[in-house]
Amino acid sequence: MDQQQQLLREVFGYPDFRPGQRHLIDSLLAGRDVLGIMPTGAGKSICYQLPALMRPGITVVVSPLISLMKDQVFALVQSGVRAAYLNSSLTERQYHKALENARAGLYKIIYVAPERLMTPGFRALSAGQTISMVCVDEAHCVSQWGQDFRPGYLTIPDYIDTLPARPVVGAFTATATHEVKEDILRLLRLNDPQVLVTGFDRPNLYFGVLSPSDKYAAARNYLETHPDKSGILYCLTRKTVDEVTERLCADGFSAVRYHAGLDAEERRQNQDAFVYDRARIMVATNAFGMGIDKSNVSFVLHYNMPKNIESYYQEAGRAGRDGSPADCILLYSGRDVITNRFLLEQTEPNPDLSPEVQQQLRRRDEERLRQMTFYATSHSCLREFLLRYFGEHPAGYCGNCSVCLSGFELVDAADAAACVLRAIGSTGRQYGVTTWMDLLRGAKNEKLLHSPLVSGAAYGALSEWERDQLRALFSLLLEKRLLARSEGDRPVLSLTDAGRDFLAAPAPLMLHRPSAPARAKKPAPSEGPIDVSLLAQLKALRLSLAKRAGVPAFVIFTDTTLEKICAAQPKTKEEFLQLPGVGKVKCERYADAFLDLLEKSRQNHS
Repeated sequence: MDQQQQLLREVFGYPDFRPGQRHLIDSLLAGRDVLGIMPTGAGKSICYQLPALMRPGITVVVSPLISLMKDQVFALVQSGVRAAYLNSSLTERQYHKALENARAGLYKIIYVAPERLMTPGFRALSAGQTISMVCVDEAHCVSQWGQDFRPGYLTIPDYIDTLPARPVVGAFTATATHEVKEDILRLLRLNDPQVLVTGFDRPNLYFGVLSPSDKYAAARNYLETHPDKSGILYCLTRKTVDEVTERLCADGFSAVRYHAGLDAEERRQNQDAFVYDRARIMVATNAFGMGIDKSNVSFVLHYNMPKNIESYYQEAGRAGRDGSPADCILLYSGRDVITNRFLLEQTEPNPDLSPEVQQQLRRRDEERLRQMTFYATSHSCLREFLLRYFGEHPAGYCGNCSVCLSGFELVDAADAAACVLRAIGSTGRQYGVTTWMDLLRGAKNEKLLHSPLVSGAAYGALSEWERDQLRALFSLLLEKRLLARSEGDRPVLSLTDAGRDFLAAPAPLMLHRPSAPARAKKPAPSEGPIDVSLLAQLKALRLSLAKRAGVPAFVIFTDTTLEKICAAQPKTKEEFLQLPGVGKVKCERYADAFLDLLEKSRQNHS
């Protein structure tokens, strides 16, 4: 066992490296800059925490949020690693004490907010210490084309330039389009970096889209059918957060809220209640979540559609961080598009950008909203849609999304598409999707029968198509830009130049057409039956130990590790140490308590 493998096992409790980790670690240890683009839950933090233990001096980790720093430092300290964070949550006395400890060489890893890098105190500390590595977490924040642009990230190269010797630099993110990746490389001035993209797929996540007439009833039904699960419910506006939280609490759910309109103390209390498992449900705007390292988030429900795919995938990715199966479900309605467009129009322009760049950003935001809408109305594999957006080329069936589990067939819809395009292009009047669908299916509703449209050849031309099949065709035509939809409260369709070109020279147009009733979601893989009563006792013990240590429960052991303990029922410390998620320090601290509980359980069942 080499030194890396030994540290992975003894400090972090993992038996093997995950894909990409060893490659990035080797590069950093060899003194080469890296850019790692890895999905949430793929183990990005190990890629810089482990080499930080092997390199001389201090590793500085630039991190965007207080919660992220606290969770990671708590976890490191529990694993026996000397680490600290420097951010605005510390009092002045605590901050100066941390700097004093750092000058004394007490820390191997220091997490710092980007805005602190160029402060006199931190620059003085850095000048007097050996900073051998600087790692940038959530590196997409450096790009104005990303979804979480943070101006403070632009100071990172300036900070590096102030150091007596240039350290090796690592940048890590879970979501980065081609534009954002290029910005990270350029703006952070990475030197001949090793770039590794391990892929964006999260196989343990189920993706679903529902269009319920009553969103609250749909959300409540999900929560009622998953009573022991913890998760996040995202809303688009503060008002919706307040309304949904009030209704959930009135209905007996353990829920707290989070948005920028609350005072800092309530936000802190509510976040702690969720992270420390005192509240099961967090209802929040997108102000909550980046950097939250809570491992047992079993679901993320979006009460409203976010403004872009990047935000959606990042927010949804907060589920299933420990690799366990988790649900990511979007409750969509057409009003979400209108609300998002209104919010885009209300966005304050950045005074540091030229009018031309402002216009570019506006067009980009509008295009990203269109892509998000295409996802929400897609009738093809949702996972395929997401991965293609990020530049991958997956198979067209994942077996773990609401579309794939509904069943579909791949058909050439060129003839039907031409029929739709001719109908829309041949009239001087414009109508919405519903009217055109009624016309093509030959509906008998009174409004349509009194319309001159019924006298044309399009009436009933696609009567053999089911309504959801025809809706899938319209979604495809919009996605391919063969049709355009106007903005406003009553959007109407029109034929585009690309649509006219298609009519002039038809080509194959492959459509994933719904074909079968929904199948059950595939069951989660299981290693055997779990003693539910024993697992509950293990969780209660973990909570007691966490309260004593003043850390969230998942920092002691994740749910996945507890399930492994429950299934294996180790009898000795040696057996306990072999379980994934159990490192040497944690074994010494906690094994006796868990082994005693397991022994009592065996005696009670004998």
